[in-house]
Amino acid sequence: MRDADPIDAAREDGRTTLTEAEGKRLLAEAGVETPRFEVCPDATAAVDAAETLGYPVVVKVSSPAVTHKSEWADGAGVAIGLDSADAVREAAEAILAAAAESGIDADVLVEEAMDVNAGTEVIVGGLRDPSFGPVVLTGLGGVFTEVFEDTSHRIAPVSHREARSAIEELQAATLLRGYRGSDPADVDAVAAVVKAVGDFVTDYPIAELDVNPVLASADGAVALDALVVLEAE
Repeated sequence: MRDADPIDAAREDGRTTLTEAEGKRLLAEAGVETPRFEVCPDATAAVDAAETLGYPVVVKVSSPAVTHKSEWADGAGVAIGLDSADAVREAAEAILAAAAESGIDADVLVEEAMDVNAGTEVIVGGLRDPSFGPVVLTGLGGVFTEVFEDTSHRIAPVSHREARSAIEELQAATLLRGYRGSDPADVDAVAAVVKAVGDFVTDYPIAELDVNPVLASADGAVALDALVVLEAE
């Protein structure tokens, strides 16, 4: 059976924020690669998912009420590099306990761990600007997004060529081309993510879409996280 459309599901629930899993499903439908993941209701299911995906894994809180997972519940919202069933169970139980204490509904997202040292973290985002309408941006991502503020913007939708041009004008483009012996990233794959995000904010009632980070490497571009906020009805 085909999963319900994430945007329709959110509307039916009366919410404007999608879960990370819903956001990643939207991206996957547009051809954007994401890590393999499962959404689990309890710690036992989380361990089973980790065994299926293979260690190491990342465990995160999955709830539309939590948009900044790494800062939530004193850091309980994200646990990385977990390489055993005990570690996964402990992380999942911490998430569910914190959610119960906060009075929110939450599941546990378990996904395969990616080697972030094998590439460059990039942010790709989209929004509806009051003056310009749909806009897409790209820049240096991960923890450096707010530190360096190295971003470029385009009015959406964008062509693949325009998306690539936006990437190549970044100061971080030096890192993507290969730096001190590192392999150059697949810039065309990153451009495909930029184009997809631009299409989403143009074609759907999306107020904000943040894909941060996108891991750009010689093997392609993988969306490691996704935040989607819908326009109010």
